[in-house]
Amino acid sequence: MDTLTNGLTTIINNEMRNKRECIISPASKLLGRVLRIMQLNGYIGEFEFIDDGRSGKFKVQLMGRINKCGAVKPRFPVQVGNFEDWEKKFLPSRNVGIMVVSTSKGVVAHREAQEKNVGGRLLAFVY
Repeated sequence: MDTLTNGLTTIINNEMRNKRECIISPASKLLGRVLRIMQLNGYIGEFEFIDDGRSGKFKVQLMGRINKCGAVKPRFPVQVGNFEDWEKKFLPSRNVGIMVVSTSKGVVAHREAQEKNVGGRLLAFVY
């Protein structure tokens, strides 16, 4: 059971139906960090963690700005100089969308990873 894939699928399904918010269950720390990156880049609005006594849920405000998002499976390793090659595979064009990368400096967008000069593992893409 992959909580990241389930969460991003829930977001894109609700975006296609023009919903204003969605509930993602189950929650995880990784999913929370990916949602934070999406929020900082303007793809979603506010989100909050709801503790239900089990694994928890995320309540996410949707803004209608996501055309496609998804998890990258398997989680490919990416070196600093190879981000452009992966952009060609997952994003529609240059400077459109973000790829979320897990690095030694934390979970960041791929442009921030390039600025920090670190590589990592691809987690997700959004555009």
